[in-house]
Amino acid sequence: MTAIIKREWYTIAIFGMVVIASILPISGTPAELFSTTTKLAVALLFFLHGARLSRDVVIAGMIHWRLHLFVLATTFVIFPLLGLVILALPNLMAPALATGVLFLCVLPSTVQSSIAFTSIAEGNVPAAICSASASNILGMFLTPLLVGLLFHTQGGGGFSIDALEGILLQLLAPFVLGQLVQPFLGRWLGRHKTLTQIVDRGSILMVVYGAFSEAVIGGIWHKLSSTDLIAVVVVDIALLVAVLCFTFFVSGWFGFKREDRITITFCGSKKSLASGAPMANVIFAGQDVGAIVLPLMIFHQIQLMACAVLARRFARSGKRLAAEEREVKVA
Repeated sequence: MTAIIKREWYTIAIFGMVVIASILPISGTPAELFSTTTKLAVALLFFLHGARLSRDVVIAGMIHWRLHLFVLATTFVIFPLLGLVILALPNLMAPALATGVLFLCVLPSTVQSSIAFTSIAEGNVPAAICSASASNILGMFLTPLLVGLLFHTQGGGGFSIDALEGILLQLLAPFVLGQLVQPFLGRWLGRHKTLTQIVDRGSILMVVYGAFSEAVIGGIWHKLSSTDLIAVVVVDIALLVAVLCFTFFVSGWFGFKREDRITITFCGSKKSLASGAPMANVIFAGQDVGAIVLPLMIFHQIQLMACAVLARRFARSGKRLAAEEREVKVA
């Protein structure tokens, strides 16, 4: 039990925030102060990401343009199309949850877990760094634009110039500032990765607690049934399985090497809670943010568990292939 808690403490902490918010939601003036603090923490997070990301790594990774186009097409085309197909199914889940499913489909990929799983599976790590970073940077523009397009199509609205400005000021501006000071802080931050990890994970926990506090006060647990929650889990699993199959098998049909297929699989199948939670706060301000973020939170946990298993399987199969190649050479 201790080993499980030590390995999965962050997953437990995220669900812990939901439990705490359900029992002790924050409201009134304290909630306003907490919201401001959360926005500052998120801005600091994107500043640190900008300051850590080496320009040399970006330039080297950008050379593999076919891989990046495949990942971006999966993230911002295939995923949204699957989301629209799911929403076309009648009476599948509550409206706020349906909005959340479509929202997670237009989000960028993760950075840390995409790179980590690619490394464990012995994929193309430099390409993963560039691809995941490019997805996040472009996502600051593409996600709100896709929300405006798709939600308008669905009659949901949810996008405005103010939302775009909020994302640019809160997320992109700190990242650009971080890139400007990267030559001065990059090495220091590389030696002190714990700082970024604390801000990264801490800001997400703050966003989750704030969002669910507001949702609990708004009566989220009275509005959602167990059937709704089961539907979200099933839909999230179906989405992940569909995209994992698409990225791995179709990339093989396109002739990508094994290392590149691994990178495409992990970078193309992820959705970022770190970017999605603060974006939801901006884009859906005044709406049921807790319920909208719930499908993303559940998807985030499912993708981590599924990809952890896949990464280990890829690593084992890679060792077998390497051993077989050595035997062939000896023969």
